[in-house]
Amino acid sequence: MRAVVLLSGGLDSYTAAAIAKSEGRSLHALTIDYGQRHAREIESARLVARSLGVDRHLELTVDLRAIGGSTLTSDVPVPRDRNLQEVGVPSTYVPARNTIMLSLALGWAEVLDARDIVVGFNVLDYSGYPDCRPEFIAAFEKLATLATRAGVEGAAFRVHAPLVALDKAEIIRRGIGLGLDYGLTTSCYDPSPDGRPCLHCDSCALRAKGFGEAGVADPLLLR
Repeated sequence: MRAVVLLSGGLDSYTAAAIAKSEGRSLHALTIDYGQRHAREIESARLVARSLGVDRHLELTVDLRAIGGSTLTSDVPVPRDRNLQEVGVPSTYVPARNTIMLSLALGWAEVLDARDIVVGFNVLDYSGYPDCRPEFIAAFEKLATLATRAGVEGAAFRVHAPLVALDKAEIIRRGIGLGLDYGLTTSCYDPSPDGRPCLHCDSCALRAKGFGEAGVADPLLLR
């Protein structure tokens, strides 16, 4: 029951990892420093990993700023106060990010003789990001079988996305039920130098909406 979990330091991956742990899986957490402007989330990932009691927390650096193509990996301003109902892929999409991260998780899973990869993709993400959709997850599982020695020898890899059909409020309620401390997490795309959330980017707006609909205060804002 060993699993590799992509742990970003946000509330989604924290909740997904906690669900996997509650199901009896031993967790090997993988955090990627990809040159994101909100590198504060790396510190949050360390706090979350300790909170979860993971077997190992591996941090890798893959600098995607050299590729660019996203407001998260450049000095182009992050959109603020955007209408979340707008159709289309937002500028915060990082080209091929989840494909790259899942590939790294797959490599580590094969070395660990693990067959499960856990991600925090959810319905709000795949409304804008193409690499968070169920179709992408299914395609990657097929790729994992074709592209690895373990797959060729008969192993089947599974990408678990337990939050994929949940909205933020449902995710938060599930996490609270598991006793999670969301004050350890960060969501902001453009935090201040001291880590305070901007409260205006898409991620801050979605987080605020989720806590509001869940009927609970965001502990991050109480500290």
